[in-house]
Amino acid sequence: MRPFTVAAAVLIALGAAVPAHAAQGVPEPSRGLFLTVSGSDNTWIRGVLLRCTPEPAGHHPQAAQACAAIEEAAGDFDALAGDPHACTKEFDPVTASATGTYEGRVIGWQKTYPNACAMDAATGYVFRF
Repeated sequence: MRPFTVAAAVLIALGAAVPAHAAQGVPEPSRGLFLTVSGSDNTWIRGVLLRCTPEPAGHHPQAAQACAAIEEAAGDFDALAGDPHACTKEFDPVTASATGTYEGRVIGWQKTYPNACAMDAATGYVFRF
């Protein structure tokens, strides 16, 4: 048998396999959101996994408040209410990102702020980890 025919047969067999929970109609658990904060030149500073369903969980230190803020914004990270407060004009950019799933929707969001204080004012509890 030719190598590409064997590979095709293996791929077809794997594609036909159905996970047991899908076959039984059990919903797949929420994967949650991976939240990260990066510094200038995309240097990774910190990250955390946040799950909001069935209840707030994960390694986020303020998971309940972060999930409430995301729920209030209907999963739209550009619409987070934040926690407006005064910040210095220091320019030390940070990039916040959220990837994963929220209420069954795929989320892929990223925004750069002039500094960590500006990010905190705009995003509130969500990126306080």
